[in-house]
Amino acid sequence: MANYKLDLARMDEIIKKTIDAINNSKNEIYDIAESARKECNNLEEELNMLKLQVKELIETVEVLEVELKESKKKLMLVSKNHDKYSEEDLKAAYEKADNLRLQLAVKREQEQFLIKRRNDLEIRIKESYKTVQKADNLISQVGVALEYMNGDLQKVSLQLEDMQQRQLMGLRILKAQEEERQRVARDIHDGPAQSMSNVVLKAEICERLIDVDIDKTRVELQNLKKIVRDSLQDVRKIIYNLRPMSLDDLGLIPTLERYIVTFKDTAGIEVSFKNRGIHEGIKTIISLTVFRIVQEALSNIGKHAKAHKAAINLEQLENNLKLYIYDDGQGFNVNDLKSSQEDINGGFGLFSMKERVELLDGEFKIDSEPGKGTRLNITIPLAQEEGGKYE
Repeated sequence: MANYKLDLARMDEIIKKTIDAINNSKNEIYDIAESARKECNNLEEELNMLKLQVKELIETVEVLEVELKESKKKLMLVSKNHDKYSEEDLKAAYEKADNLRLQLAVKREQEQFLIKRRNDLEIRIKESYKTVQKADNLISQVGVALEYMNGDLQKVSLQLEDMQQRQLMGLRILKAQEEERQRVARDIHDGPAQSMSNVVLKAEICERLIDVDIDKTRVELQNLKKIVRDSLQDVRKIIYNLRPMSLDDLGLIPTLERYIVTFKDTAGIEVSFKNRGIHEGIKTIISLTVFRIVQEALSNIGKHAKAHKAAINLEQLENNLKLYIYDDGQGFNVNDLKSSQEDINGGFGLFSMKERVELLDGEFKIDSEPGKGTRLNITIPLAQEEGGKYE
């Protein structure tokens, strides 16, 4: 059983790590998409600058082509009319034409290089936009998947925690059953069993004295009657603790009033009890649940709360039964309940009350702070499904 508990804890840890990894992966996908989008923007800026350079270069080439064409005409003119032009004029015309031809060749090569680079950038931009589109689609698809997975895994985690709590509750029930059996055995041994032994002894004494001393016999019979009455009272007390028969005979309210009076006399704590709108016909399982919750709550107040006053309010609405229990005791930190619930030796307490209420599809709320007492707000639906497990 301990290994099962550890396995549940390990599974819960794995699920929580999986959820964290999924959320981290989601963020990483966003980062990838954002990086791809930034790369597209950078490539667009580079392409725009490159187009501007290509445009300027084309304009420069066109100018050089015109200049080279005019320079060639001038060179042909100087060459044909060498008698009118000097060697220096011929040389200057030739050098100018040659320089223009060289510049034009360089600019054309640059133009081809820039055009190729522009084409490459356009291809890269198209591919980058495809990557962005794929990333956006992936974000959309994975986001939907993650939402379902995250929600489902969290539900599994909660279910595992609930399984573990129910496992502990089952162990507590077994432990409580054994303790209850021991208590009943001890109460019978110390009470009715001892009394029955005395009854047998007194009966033997009466049997011996009846022919010898009638007065002593009468006294012994009176003692015997008192022992039988006390024994009967002990038996009734044991039966009441196991199951208050007054719930069936008198109903919920008289049983609670009787128990609260007994608690006040025993614990010395002032308890006020108010009820409103309680009708006959409340199902037995609901009446028993309310009684056990009040019983457990008062027991906790008497043992742990160090309270002077307590209040119990019970109200029946159209479809619900409302139970409110308050004490002015020392209170406690509600967040500390989880660690105590994981202890099998922690007994039933508040967790058992919560379990009883939830088994009836009810709602259990607790509010407490150190030094500010404890408040329980409980709602139990009165209408249960026909043929259900609460019948």
